[in-house]
Amino acid sequence: MKPKKPGINTLCTHEGELEDQQFQGAISPLYMSTSYAFEDVDQKRYPRYFNTPNQEALCKKIAALEHAEDALIFGSGMAAISTSIMAFLEAGDHIVLQNLIYGGTYNLIVRQFDKFGISYSFTDTLSPDDFERLIQPNTKVIYIETPSNPMLTITDIKAIADIGKRHGLISMIDNTFASPVNQNPIDFGIDVVIHSATKYMGGHSDICAGAVATTKEYRDQIHSMGIRLGGSLSDYTVWLLERSLKTMGLRVQRQNENAMILAQYLDANTYVTNVYYPGLPDHPDHDLARSQMHGFGGMMAFELDPSIDPVAFRKALKLVKSSMSLAGVESTVLSPAETSHALIPNEEREKLGITDGLIRFSVGIEEVEDLISDIEQALMQLQPETAEMVNKS
Repeated sequence: MKPKKPGINTLCTHEGELEDQQFQGAISPLYMSTSYAFEDVDQKRYPRYFNTPNQEALCKKIAALEHAEDALIFGSGMAAISTSIMAFLEAGDHIVLQNLIYGGTYNLIVRQFDKFGISYSFTDTLSPDDFERLIQPNTKVIYIETPSNPMLTITDIKAIADIGKRHGLISMIDNTFASPVNQNPIDFGIDVVIHSATKYMGGHSDICAGAVATTKEYRDQIHSMGIRLGGSLSDYTVWLLERSLKTMGLRVQRQNENAMILAQYLDANTYVTNVYYPGLPDHPDHDLARSQMHGFGGMMAFELDPSIDPVAFRKALKLVKSSMSLAGVESTVLSPAETSHALIPNEEREKLGITDGLIRFSVGIEEVEDLISDIEQALMQLQPETAEMVNKS
């Protein structure tokens, strides 16, 4: 009989812990040194080499959560993305990327890759055939993000992984919006899984970090590039991230539950014209999301009726914060056109459906009734003649 694999909350709590051998404390000790011995030691440690005790322990936890052989942590999500991509590309190479990706990733590609002599192609759709059609003899990497930021589109993970294997490509995914709680792309054949650990892994809007989970072979290649680029993470932040990961399973489960209720509420609200959330049955990618996700996540986007000013709506909210970033325990909203995707030209944003009125909603762990009440009071301020919300049904 095979031993039962530990559950997500057990992994979050116990995997990758450092043992406090001196005092037998219940949590990992923090080693703050930036200078370690180099003589008569098994390993020469240095923070920029990603091999301090706290760094190595945290990597074990992240690898276990993503069902990977190994992992690396970085100073930000963009450090993780840029280092991973650049580890497998050089002048003369080509990369295929999906059209709906984080604005920072898009900006890295279109502003820097021409300087490096690296060519790139963005898909027109998320169809696997569209990805395969763009592959060239010099293509080395295929890159996706699902659920996507901010439109919550879903890409077929297994289909993309299979395309990568058929053509000998490195497949990469930005798994930030799902978190390891809701999605494990390595189980579907993806080679490199990337996270902005600032988001659900950190979960409290107080640290900045990135993470990569992959095979030992690819980890070594990314590690070599990481040493050159220098995007390491301080050990104090490493310790904070390890602490935060202990509650990730619980936090994300609550955010999943709240987001589903709020998506249904917004979808039925007469002052909301569109809701983008893969958990809704009428979402075009709902069935695909069900097949590759354990939960639908705490992120959504929506558009208000033209009679409602989105800026005024955001300012009228009292409990939900109008704030940058996402995935904290507190609920937040923002305008992607003004923040996460501001670096994408207006015409390109419009093609992707990222309008000036689109609101991205990161659902927190508050009581969902309180969040609904906050949305209702904001709408009523802007529509004073309306005594109560009218359902579309």
